[in-house]
Amino acid sequence: MQTVLLGRSSLATTRLVYGGWRIAGTQDPTAVVDSARRIGVQSIQAAYEAGFTGFDLADVYCGGVCEEIFGTALRETPGMRDRVMVATKCGIRVPGVPPGTPYRYDFSAGYLVSSVEAALVRLGIGTIDLLMLHRPDFLMEPAEVASAFDSLRRSGKVREFGVSNFRPTQVALLQGAMDFPLAVHQVEISLRRTATLEDGILDQCQAERITPMAWSPLGGSGVGSFRPGVLPVLAEIAAEHGISAEAAAVAWLLKHPAGIVPVIGTTRPERIRNLASASGVVLSRDSWYRLLEAALGARLP
Repeated sequence: MQTVLLGRSSLATTRLVYGGWRIAGTQDPTAVVDSARRIGVQSIQAAYEAGFTGFDLADVYCGGVCEEIFGTALRETPGMRDRVMVATKCGIRVPGVPPGTPYRYDFSAGYLVSSVEAALVRLGIGTIDLLMLHRPDFLMEPAEVASAFDSLRRSGKVREFGVSNFRPTQVALLQGAMDFPLAVHQVEISLRRTATLEDGILDQCQAERITPMAWSPLGGSGVGSFRPGVLPVLAEIAAEHGISAEAAAVAWLLKHPAGIVPVIGTTRPERIRNLASASGVVLSRDSWYRLLEAALGARLP
């Protein structure tokens, strides 16, 4: 699989990244059984064997259990840690911890640092390659976040930083306080969710050389979640390239000049291998626009 650099950093990953949101089989940490952990480990190993070298996690994925499962996969797979890019996210706080607190976002320096330290323990590693702020904290103090990032970088706990689900103005606000560039902006974009093409995020990524990552590149539940008119166009384009409709939907993202890196989240090994085939496909301009028109359900103005 082709390898790309993230933003202006020296951090490299494959053109597709494997996402660990589902690897525990549930989002309830009290419901995770040993067999589910084993399936999660096997899914990660299947992605690694299929050529993926980028892995995306978050501390809120099953209350940290997904990071633990990934750590187990690293320990059980000789040489894997030296060959992969480990990304995780933080900044979301669950309700009731401590008692009486609401669901909220927290970019305070103390919380960011403690979140990284806890993630390092769960992952069983000494350094997180890429740390992303998961959802915008409306009370963010850019200078405080920049200071926390600088401390984490100097201590060797984090190599590079990014954001997720930010508005372009929020990216600019944070970047203006930092002494080094953000590497990644992870956002939702797919043939089901096309608003990101027009909200300025991808334009900013291109202008500032920030790599966009696409979460839910298949709309969260596969191509069946797309508009009905998308499916026949996908099928035709997939047949032209000898790939599946799902791989064609991923290839649609890869065509964009911003250099979108799709995050693939399935836990089925055969589907992981199938989607990996998208990395070698280059859609024509006509095919790309045919799919966009189908996704919009109307002709472009």
